[in-house]
Amino acid sequence: MKIAVCIKRVPVMDRRFTIAPGGTTIDEVGLAYDVNDFDLWAVEAALRLKEQVGTGEVVVLSLGPDVVQEQIRKALSMGADRGIHLQAASVGADDLPVARALADALRDGGYDGIFLGRLAVDRANGVTGPVIAELLGLPCVTAVSKLEIANGRGRAQRELEGAQEIVEFPLPAVITVDQGLNTERLPTLKGIMGAKKKPLEVRPVTLDAPRVTVRRLALPPERIGGRIIGEGVGAVPELVRLLHDEAKVL
Repeated sequence: MKIAVCIKRVPVMDRRFTIAPGGTTIDEVGLAYDVNDFDLWAVEAALRLKEQVGTGEVVVLSLGPDVVQEQIRKALSMGADRGIHLQAASVGADDLPVARALADALRDGGYDGIFLGRLAVDRANGVTGPVIAELLGLPCVTAVSKLEIANGRGRAQRELEGAQEIVEFPLPAVITVDQGLNTERLPTLKGIMGAKKKPLEVRPVTLDAPRVTVRRLALPPERIGGRIIGEGVGAVPELVRLLHDEAKVL
């Protein structure tokens, strides 16, 4: 069983963001970065599948500048076998060039499965996996919360809004992992040390010209503080008046 997992370097989302002077990117000063949460669950899914089968290889790919090697090494410390860094100076807002670069790197790899997170928490577009599948001519199953693989076929539970869907599919396939499938394992000290010796191949890539660009970024408006209008049933008339006249929700 040979599985590829595509991961993305994203800002840690519990920090306060500011807009860079140009108005089209976030200010990276003071930000911390990590592997996208959904991608960590994809790595864990690949590792568990390899352990279930008892043999195989988990290959982690990431596209971006040299700093993404830190995130690749984290996946290697979790147990992935080797990494591939698709070296590009920057990654823009257009997901199509990214998907094309990843698909080119994956095309002749002989993978039984290609795993990604359902979406990246920085942009939340959720299209890279389906586009890769389309470019490679493979079946694609998105938002997977339960997964079984056996005898060259897969069975997955997909999370829909207000419903769940069970699908079956042949391998190879592209699978995007949703929250709830698993919890990623923490790297051990032995894993961290071993990751330094695992192979990490660097492949320079040139991305296609983007057709989607960011014109402007803006932070959401500050929330107005609430106010106390009273207590108990005596406050209800005033509350109704404010909801009707000021908030205009009634």
